[in-house]
This record gives sequence, structure tokens and C-alpha cells, in this order.
Amino acid sequence: MAKGFRRFACAALVALLAACGSAPVGPGFYRVERGDTVSKIARSNRQSVSNIVRWNNLPNPDSIEVGQVLRVAPPGGSSASAQRTAPRQDTADSASTAAAPASSISLIWPTTGQVVRNFDGRDSKGIDMVNSAGTPIVAAAPGTVVYAGNGLRGYGNLLIIKHDSEYLTAYAHNQALLVKEGETVTQGQKIAEMGSSDSDRVMLHFELRYQGRSIDPARDLPPR
Repeated sequence: MAKGFRRFACAALVALLAACGSAPVGPGFYRVERGDTVSKIARSNRQSVSNIVRWNNLPNPDSIEVGQVLRVAPPGGSSASAQRTAPRQDTADSASTAAAPASSISLIWPTTGQVVRNFDGRDSKGIDMVNSAGTPIVAAAPGTVVYAGNGLRGYGNLLIIKHDSEYLTAYAHNQALLVKEGETVTQGQKIAEMGSSDSDRVMLHFELRYQGRSIDPARDLPPR
């Protein structure tokens, strides 16, 4: 069971954090490399930018991530030639229609403290909150712990919770982890204590991922 969850956690890390990897991808897909842009990928695969944006539900075609896997061929049942010759659409319009997830998740704030950095989708993939060391960190929603450790550089002591087939949350820089991989947690359950592991200050870095893409947690958090 432990080995099974370890393998599942590794897969969750790839999906959640878009870590750079070299695992092969299937036909019709492409793994983003450093220096890639949507325009470059589209040209290389003889597709339009609007097709790449639409097939991958990209909220912002200018902020793809190294390691992200993109569909570069029409989904099954589509005509490749028709897709390639389709009129180009305005990229901004295409991105805006794909920005909102098809579903939502009800979150609570994972800790107390001052928000010092908000999500912007480029330099910040989540929310940073500061408080004193040992401040309780709670699960923002019910789910299963799929990763608990410090093996990902830049995140310190990290927890990842899988909530359903679409949503994951991550809690980074903790001084103590209070739950283990494979453990089921309830919303509001204390799961960690705030710390400064792999950080220059005591803080919580909190991320929300939808189908592997970082999205703004504020859209699903209650007003403060």
C-alpha cells in the first residue's frame, strides 16, 4: 500500500507542480521544454495557436510551464486537416473562454496570517501567507494525502492533498507535517505547522491545481 501511494504521489507531483521531466508522451502530445512558447509549439506541429489553446484549455497562452504536457493533434474523431486550416481566432479571446474551470471546489483558508503575495499565474503559482512558526495549517478541503515529504526543491516540507479527479492543493514550507501519505483528512483538520523550510521566512505557500494547471485559489476561498 505504501509503495502504491508513493507511486501515486510522484504522479501527483508531476501533475501538480509541472516539474521538468523527460518521460515520453503519447502520439499527439508534446512536453514543454525551456524556451518554448505556444506559437513555437504550434508552428512545429503545423497547428494554429487557437487550436493549441482550445485543445488544452489554456487560461493564458503566455504562461505555459516547463514539463507541462500539451495536446498538439486534434482530439479523437476530429479532422486534422480541418483543424489545421481553420481560421485563426484572436488569442486573447480564445484564452478568456478557456480560463474558467468547468467545476468548482469549496475551500476554507488553510491558515491565519497576512497574505503577502497573491496568485498571478506567472511568477506566483499560489498564495503566500506569513505568521509565526508553529501556526496551525489545516486542510482547505477534504481529501487524501498523496505526498508528504521534502523531496521537491523550493517547497521544503510539503503536503499535497488530492480532493477529487480534478483538484489538488499543496502546502509548502512547513516546520512539521502531521499527516502521512494515504491518510484521509477532513476539511479544517490540522495537517501541519507553519515554518520556513526551504524559505527565507516563516510562511505558508498554498497552491490550488485544476487538472494539473495552477489556478487562483482566491476564486474558491471565502472572503476574509
